Amino acid sequence: MKTKLTIVAALAAAVLAGPAVAKDYKSITIATEGAYKPWNFKDASGKLVGFEIDFAEELCKRMGIKCKIVEQAWDGIIPSLKAGKYDAIIAGMSITEKRKKVITFSRDYLAGGGSFAVMKSSPIAGLKVMVSKVNLKDISAAEQGEIDALNKALAGKTIGVQTATTHENFVRKYLSKDIKIRTYDTQENLDLDLEAGRVDAALASMNYWVPLLKTDKGKDFSLLGPHLSGGVFGDGTGSGIRKEDQKLADMMSKAITSTLKDGSCATMATKWFGYDACSQP
Repeated sequence: MKTKLTIVAALAAAVLAGPAVAKDYKSITIATEGAYKPWNFKDASGKLVGFEIDFAEELCKRMGIKCKIVEQAWDGIIPSLKAGKYDAIIAGMSITEKRKKVITFSRDYLAGGGSFAVMKSSPIAGLKVMVSKVNLKDISAAEQGEIDALNKALAGKTIGVQTATTHENFVRKYLSKDIKIRTYDTQENLDLDLEAGRVDAALASMNYWVPLLKTDKGKDFSLLGPHLSGGVFGDGTGSGIRKEDQKLADMMSKAITSTLKDGSCATMATKWFGYDACSQP
C-alpha cells in the first residue's frame, strides 16, 4: 500500500508541477552553466555574466518575453530541462545528432568546433600545422594527416576534456588508444590541471581559448594543431529546448537571426571573445 501511495503521490506531483511555464511563453527560465568563461560565468560578486548572459537577455527583449537566468551544473543540464526545471538552455551547447534525439534546438548562433591547448613549455608546443582547419564532416587526405600528426604528438600523454561535451566525443573517437583521457566537471578545473602538469593537453572551444590566451591566466598556454569542426562537434552552438516546445525554439531562432543580421551578435561576441565568432545569418 505504501508503494502504491508513493507512486500516486509522485504522479500527482508531476502533474501539478507540469512544465516550468505556460505555452504562451510570456515568461521563461533559461539555464546556463555559469562556469565557462567568457561564455557564461560568475563575477566576483557571484553574479552570472558573460557573452551568453548578454545574448540571452537580448533574445528575450526581442521576443518580448520576461526571462529568468539560472545556474545549472553541466552534467545534469539536459535531464533537468526535460524534467521541466527550466524552459531553455543557453550554455555553449553544440547542436549534435545525439542531443537532437532527446531535445530540440534553436538555430545556431556561434560557430562550433574545438582546438587543443598545451603549456608553452611543452615539448610538443611547436607542432607544425600544414592544414589550419579540419572539417570532420568530410575529411580530406590532408586533414586526416593532421589528425594522424596529433595522435603521434600526443602518444602516451594524458588529454583533458570537460565531461559530456563534443570535445570528449572527439577524443574518444579519433585519438589513439595509447592516449589517456581524463574528464573534468568544469573547464576551470581542467585548466588548473593543465597548468599544474597533471594533463599534457586540453581540448576546448576556440571561442574559449582565444580570449583566455590574452589574459594572465592563459599567457603560458599555446594552441596545438588545427581547428577542428563538423562531425562529432555538431552544427554550431544553439539553445536547447524541450521537443514539445517547438514554438519557443522557433521564436528563439527568429530572434537569433535578427541579432546576426543587424550585427548585435557580432558586437557582443567581440566584447567577450575578442573577435566575431557568430554564425552566418
